[in-house]
Amino acid sequence: MTQKQLLPYSFLILFLLITGQQAVAQQQTDPAKDTIKAVSIKYGSKGFEFKTGDNKFLLQIQSRLQFRLYTPTDQDPLTYDDYNPEENKTGLKINRARLKVGGHAYEPWLKYYWEYELSQSNLLDFRFMIEKWDFLSFKAGQWKVEFTQERFISSGEQQTVERSIINRPFTLDRQQGATVYGHLKGKGIIDFNYWVAALTGTGRGNTANDDSNLMYFARLQWNAFGRDMEFEGSDLEYTQKPTARIAAAVVTNRSPYTRFSQAGGGYLEGFEDGQDGQYRVNQSNIETAFKYKGFSWQTEWHHKEIIDKLNADTTTKMSGYYVQTGYFFNGLFKWFPKKLEIAARHATYKPNVDLSQNSQSETSVDFNWFFKGHKCKLTAEGSYFDYQDKTLPQESGWRARLQLDISF
Repeated sequence: MTQKQLLPYSFLILFLLITGQQAVAQQQTDPAKDTIKAVSIKYGSKGFEFKTGDNKFLLQIQSRLQFRLYTPTDQDPLTYDDYNPEENKTGLKINRARLKVGGHAYEPWLKYYWEYELSQSNLLDFRFMIEKWDFLSFKAGQWKVEFTQERFISSGEQQTVERSIINRPFTLDRQQGATVYGHLKGKGIIDFNYWVAALTGTGRGNTANDDSNLMYFARLQWNAFGRDMEFEGSDLEYTQKPTARIAAAVVTNRSPYTRFSQAGGGYLEGFEDGQDGQYRVNQSNIETAFKYKGFSWQTEWHHKEIIDKLNADTTTKMSGYYVQTGYFFNGLFKWFPKKLEIAARHATYKPNVDLSQNSQSETSVDFNWFFKGHKCKLTAEGSYFDYQDKTLPQESGWRARLQLDISF
């Protein structure tokens, strides 16, 4: 591990040493305040927790590792050449190595969170939240925009090994900016969540916009049965009452980029090397999710247009969708292993809706064995891909992956 990768751990160790020394000194000099200032330590759902007796300060620390075995390749095929068997290799890798730190400071409703990717030395998230009221909250920093549930759900709480083929062209990924959001709880089914944000629109790690145009984002979510649903794959809780959400989200942005990822701003095929302010990108998404007694369902329908402002406003339209479902069959057959879930997903992406025979599709089947919920699980997946282009014959290919995900 390099010095740069060790830096986050060094800060944590220094912080804990200082906190421990202060706690001991406080107990020696002012016994009357021991019950207020003493720091309790326990292990909870978000790792190791350090909390003061008056609950003014909370520090949560969690590590996560993800090991992945794959053949013949790990990446989703993007072009015709990706089906060339000579380019494919079987491999085993540490796909993710994360350090997560969160909690609150001064008041329980003043929250903070940051996340660091150790394997690539990337600061993924850093954000500060004011959540004093359910109906009105504020957030600033860098985080995954809540545009799609598939991307917003943590990779450690997914139902499949990885997100679908439509994630790459449609996700907003991580952006820097500020947002207003809240939960509007009414009587019965009058239950909504909302998000409105202004963002730099240049991706993770970019502290400034390329021009005067910001990214603007809005999402409205209806909790159809009057119950809020967490962003998490699989119905591990075996939900006793039907719980569902229906959401719509829109975004507009002008920048050099036509897609985003953990690496920051990037380009879809055919839009490489964009200049400042070259592309106006407008996107919309409609999604659903449902959970009930071990059964889970989620879908997304995406539309996106890319307007080239430097080339006569040439417009390219693309679309995509996926349908995903899973079930713990122990609910029907008592002999079926209780910790085993079977899930399936189908996704289709059209890079240009105006062209015929221009689509990519993926069909995947996953088997999840939950040793300790999403904190420790083993996933086996088989996927089949189709690639079509109007000038090339249809190609197809298989992929198999096995993944162990563990958080502690």
